[in-house]
Amino acid sequence: SSLSAGSAVKREDMELAREIFSTVGEIVEVEERLVDSVTALSGSGPAYFFYMVESLIEAGKKAGLDGNTAEKLVLKTFSGSSKLLDVLKESPAVLRKKVTSKGGTTEAAIKIFEKRKFKSIIADAVKAARKRSKELARR
Repeated sequence: SSLSAGSAVKREDMELAREIFSTVGEIVEVEERLVDSVTALSGSGPAYFFYMVESLIEAGKKAGLDGNTAEKLVLKTFSGSSKLLDVLKESPAVLRKKVTSKGGTTEAAIKIFEKRKFKSIIADAVKAARKRSKELARR
């Protein structure tokens, strides 16, 4: 969860909010002006994740795997990769480089992501979600 202290929020109000929200998970505090960015990244983030999973399953099926096998492989790959990020405490970029062999299959795929400007697509999507969050907040 994210917390933001607006101009009318007292210190003791924030302390109470921290106490309440920390009982159900981690919290991050951001300036109020960044709430739409949090919404665009974290609020919409699960859908981005599910979309990536969905896309990889479809790609696995197009590569000849049956749906159940493709789904199991993708879900276990994402789960294991997430655990590695959590346990090893290394940046995603460092871990990606560690599992990308020079001249290998992963490098071939990463080159396609780079050619198609995958990072720009992600950034544009977050920007669009942030813009929409701002529009909805004005209502």
